[in-house]
Amino acid sequence: MSGMKIAVLGASGRMGQMLINAVDESEAATLFAVTERPGHDWIGKDLGEAMGAAARGVIVQDDPLEVFAKAEAVIDFTSPDASTEHAALAAQARCVHVIGTTGFEDDHLKKIAAAARHTTIVRAGNMSLGVNLLTELTRQVAKSLDTDWDIEIVEAHHKHKVDAPSGTALMLGEAAADGRGVALNDVADRGRDGITGARTLGDIGFTAIRGGDVVGEHDVIFAAAGERIVIRHLATDRMIFARGAIKAALWGKDQKPGEYAMTDVLGL
Repeated sequence: MSGMKIAVLGASGRMGQMLINAVDESEAATLFAVTERPGHDWIGKDLGEAMGAAARGVIVQDDPLEVFAKAEAVIDFTSPDASTEHAALAAQARCVHVIGTTGFEDDHLKKIAAAARHTTIVRAGNMSLGVNLLTELTRQVAKSLDTDWDIEIVEAHHKHKVDAPSGTALMLGEAAADGRGVALNDVADRGRDGITGARTLGDIGFTAIRGGDVVGEHDVIFAAAGERIVIRHLATDRMIFARGAIKAALWGKDQKPGEYAMTDVLGL
């Protein structure tokens, strides 16, 4: 077995299978193990056969503790509750934990931050290079413009996505708020319906669109009297997220314990 030993959690999911393919195409990593939730149809089966292909000698497991204990890195696009529990296991095992899960609440994030005191965690609402460049551009533009410029973030995803706004939209909102020197929770406007009154000066608005098979589209709009600046990223292939996650896992191997973002991985 050559290359960094990587485990993928949630192997049967759309992103889980993308991650497996991304590990397979990487010359610097090897698929060490995969897991699924207890009771899932894939448990105990050969991964290749479960995916409708030839057997590959990797059995789908339901015990993440054993996987974390032996893997060098674990990639996790599961659920907020599961990823938070996994972070505690990563802290015990001292393995790299790459988290692409979105939809976290404040309590989840506090527990992940605590786990990061003992191991390397790379957490990002989006693992693509383009989106992370967009994040830095958003921060710089927000820093350069005053509150006469209204900020709106519009995102679109496929109809099966369960959280809104998307993790990427919130990441962009955090960047805009950081550029302005404010806390996003103090200025976020995440829902408008009915007679809402005029827009509050300095707010950062969010709009979520769900439909069809949209992979991911994000617009950051800076609007002032007489002019607008629109920065956009369009994703057409989910493989960009999987490849970014592999890059994060490989990067994390040489880092000290802490919670990192993809901007750290990419040197931005």
